[in-house]
Amino acid sequence: MAYGFFLGCNMPAIRPDVERAIRVTMPALGVELRDLDGYVCCPAFGTFPSLDEEAYLAVSAWNLSIGEAKGLDLLVECGSCYSSLCTGKRTLEKHAAQRERVNALLAKAGKSYQGKSSPRHVTDVLHNVVGLEQIRKSVRKPLSGMRAIIQYPCHTLFPSKVVGFEDNAARPHALAELVEALGAEVVHYSLEYQCCGGAGGFHGASKAEANQFAKQKLDAIKAETRADFIVVSCITCLMHLDNVQKEISDEQTTYELPVFDYNQLLALTMGFPASEVASISTVSREPVIARIG
Repeated sequence: MAYGFFLGCNMPAIRPDVERAIRVTMPALGVELRDLDGYVCCPAFGTFPSLDEEAYLAVSAWNLSIGEAKGLDLLVECGSCYSSLCTGKRTLEKHAAQRERVNALLAKAGKSYQGKSSPRHVTDVLHNVVGLEQIRKSVRKPLSGMRAIIQYPCHTLFPSKVVGFEDNAARPHALAELVEALGAEVVHYSLEYQCCGGAGGFHGASKAEANQFAKQKLDAIKAETRADFIVVSCITCLMHLDNVQKEISDEQTTYELPVFDYNQLLALTMGFPASEVASISTVSREPVIARIG
């Protein structure tokens, strides 16, 4: 069981501890990760896809062709990368003229795109390929007695016909079941399925509106739950929900809810050291890490 590991931009540049967590946990579960030498930015929505579709499709085809050359599907953690690659692949499948134009561009670099490689989100592979039972067996230090909030990456849910891997995108469950397999209790609240707002904060026109969007979620979590931490499986969700808590805290209200990528928690429960797999954060994770094991 092997995949080409598509790192994206933010994970290796800003949160390499997430990359490390994925690199140690997936092989421990029987998933071989192979590097995609020469890959480039996905590119995320708000850049090429909004301005130059031909360039966007050529970049998508370039990245997918690297996996094709190795006979591998791509394993992706970033929700934006996953959605961008899925959308590019879907467009190239449906439009022969665009596919021919893209291949003419790739031919100048000695590459071609045949549509044989597909993006797979890490949650999809963990839930639907590795399986919950295998994950339960891997846990040495369970999250017993701890309560988790799940933040589903919206770019892995909609449009469901392009990116979906759950049976009900409106009520996703895969990430919650993966967290429960680590021993934690998943708690629910009114804004559970609301987007984190991160894409608006990083790529949109209004950082203030994105922060307010996240504040609504965090206020609901504080009012309705006694959660110990938030679990995500998207680097944008991770960075936004972690960083925004400091930005929106004031004298009246503070937010100190640790945020983990799923594979970081998986690595910790497997016994890998926090200094390697969960060392970078704005909100301190020490209260949770100290309770694990």
